[in-house]
Amino acid sequence: MAAIRARATLSRRFSSVSKRDAGMSTVEYAVGTIAAAAFGAVLYTVVSGDSIPDALGGIIEQALNTSV
Repeated sequence: MAAIRARATLSRRFSSVSKRDAGMSTVEYAVGTIAAAAFGAVLYTVVSGDSIPDALGGIIEQALNTSV
């Protein structure tokens, strides 16, 4: 009888703990989405600057002008 009572008590405690963490994954997804958007903004700023297109143009021009 004591084992059944202990099991019921543990079950209630675990269910109350799990109910408090119900929104945790939503918060983690929101933080991940914000981090991805920030990384995208930084990447766009770097790529849209003058140095990256010039460097890529130089690499492509050098590749096209090489003799085989």
